[in-house]
Amino acid sequence: MGTPTGSATLTLRDQQEALALLGTNDANLRRMRELTKAKIIARGETITLTGDEADVAYAERMVRDALDMVRSGAELTPESLLRSARLSSEGRSLANETQVSGLSLPRGLKPKTPGQKVYLDLIDQSDITFGVGPAGTGKTYMAVAMAVQALKAKKVKRIILTRPAVEAGEKLGFLPGDLQAKIDPYLRPLYDALQDMLDQEKFESYLTSGVIEIAPLAFMRGRAQPLSSKVLTPLGWREMGSLEVGDHVIGSDGQPTRVLGVYPQGEKDTYRITFSDGSSVECCEEHLWTVQTASDKRRGKAGRVLETREMIGNLKTHHQYRYEIPMLSAPVQFAEQPVPLEPYALGLLLGDGCTTCTTTPSFATSDAELVTALEAALNPASQEPVMALVHKSSYDYTLRHTAGGRGGTRVANPVTVALRELGLEGKTSSQKFVPLSYKHNSPAVRLGVLQGLLDTDGGPVTQAGRSCRVQYTTTSPQLADDVTELVQSLGGVAHRRVRAAEGRKAGLANGRPVGYRHDSHVLDIRLPAHITPFRLKRKADKYAQTGGGRPMRHVTAIEKVGRSPMQCIRVAAADALYVTENFVVTHNTLNDAFIILDEAQNTTGEQMKMFLTRMGFSSKVVVTGDVTQIDLPRHITSGLAVAKRVLSKIDGIGWHEFTEVDVVRHPLVARIIKAYEVAEDAEEDKRAARRGEFASIPEDERDTRPERQ
Repeated sequence: MGTPTGSATLTLRDQQEALALLGTNDANLRRMRELTKAKIIARGETITLTGDEADVAYAERMVRDALDMVRSGAELTPESLLRSARLSSEGRSLANETQVSGLSLPRGLKPKTPGQKVYLDLIDQSDITFGVGPAGTGKTYMAVAMAVQALKAKKVKRIILTRPAVEAGEKLGFLPGDLQAKIDPYLRPLYDALQDMLDQEKFESYLTSGVIEIAPLAFMRGRAQPLSSKVLTPLGWREMGSLEVGDHVIGSDGQPTRVLGVYPQGEKDTYRITFSDGSSVECCEEHLWTVQTASDKRRGKAGRVLETREMIGNLKTHHQYRYEIPMLSAPVQFAEQPVPLEPYALGLLLGDGCTTCTTTPSFATSDAELVTALEAALNPASQEPVMALVHKSSYDYTLRHTAGGRGGTRVANPVTVALRELGLEGKTSSQKFVPLSYKHNSPAVRLGVLQGLLDTDGGPVTQAGRSCRVQYTTTSPQLADDVTELVQSLGGVAHRRVRAAEGRKAGLANGRPVGYRHDSHVLDIRLPAHITPFRLKRKADKYAQTGGGRPMRHVTAIEKVGRSPMQCIRVAAADALYVTENFVVTHNTLNDAFIILDEAQNTTGEQMKMFLTRMGFSSKVVVTGDVTQIDLPRHITSGLAVAKRVLSKIDGIGWHEFTEVDVVRHPLVARIIKAYEVAEDAEEDKRAARRGEFASIPEDERDTRPERQ
């Protein structure tokens, strides 16, 4: 043995630091001696290195790096010393390259490899991060740590952890136990990671309250509505269960938006959500709602997204309803279609007209302005007048064809023809309705009908200190429904109440008492500021004095009503909102959440797209997987591979690929991974060589050499 040519001495701070550096029973010291040719002697708080100068320099870098790790609070193990030795041979420092700043991970957790440190930085800086690499590199564990850190720092309001289970080919229905028992084996790694970072009591509390949600990918979608629920489309209402990918539904801006995904959810508990205008919808308890509270308004916040179950039992604050949901931001844009009668004229006739068609159509009003308006509406300015309102008696007018008359040529009355075409022939006041061709038409057509109805049977109602509301009354239940639909389709609300005919004091007609034969349906209407409800000047002026206020909907009740098969859809709208029955705006994205998709290599391309597009505002997404461990059938391409090809160059998406160097399990794991990589590369080289040989064989000789095919 040659004479040592170099030496170095390191002095430790105290006995405790020495114990942390050398390890229990000197395990770390033994590993350091295995990793260098220099001689390492530990005496108390002094470490002496001797040997060849190059060996001593290498050993000193390694020991100092290990000491820096101890002093930074990181755990020093024989495995981390191996990683430190690798970096020291390259003149790098594990302590420096795993140092994080600005992040306070739970339980003092710190990255153990430079790759993990880069991964954490990417998660911190990116809205979506992909962590791809072999098992044992800490992909999922570090992502869960970042999720817990974000939750504690109040950067997000919930953590959602999901893995493909059914998607990997496992038939859960054949496994024993209830649903939770079936899926627990798939989700156990996620449970274990969370329990390492949270107290058991806090962990169970978060699970119970929905702050932490853990579910297989197929069930994570479940923001669903019953198959029988109505969803608004450009052609009218359709049942949720009839929707298919490629169909169009109406978004919150009133415009059509494409259905990108349809996901049956099986049978679920059904809840009815009732709103302050009396409208209601049904959904599952996980269904998402964009809501705004009075506190949000005071603080200038746009609002928040809550699940149905989060609002149960918490609907009021200071005797006021807490949760307001958004209204349509613009009228629904149905396709314009031709109609046989001018919309405003139809509204006037439904209000004060006689539509029985047994006699010449008539109109009753004391407003000369309405007589003029109806005559103008029935006679387009570009044509010769064909209709005239002829005064009959008192407030009654008949609608006559200008070419008609006693003893002359019989001419069909255009109004009578139109009323028959619309199905209004023979309808009395209690039977009138708005034809479908007008309800599902352009905003201008719908507003015209509504203005005619309100100019005749509606009016502005003022109260001291309040904005003006619109009140409408009819004896036709169907017409009350239709007016409500018109109002809601324009972005307004209509509160409905019924005044029973029985017991009401009789009215007067020409001085004679006339009893009520039908109940009255009274609508209190609020319309958006840009909608003018009246054309009649005296009503319009009164309404304009105070304005119509703002239409609002608050959640007033949530009740469980049974179980039913459900489905959720994904739409192309930027805000992911769509319109369901009663023109209620709802959606199924995930805002203010930290969402982790683990084992993503076992998703299909469509499932990966569905998952990523569910991301909402103020959320982070982390996707982890190992493309060498795909369990999908051979003919299905992994969604993780598709995502890398399609999304790798998009700003805001971070990609990190771990290698065997980042494995933080037993050192043998890294060697096993490396051995498999070498073997697979060698096998690929052989296949490539065989393909090259086969290509060089003349085509007419290939059939005689099947072993080469």
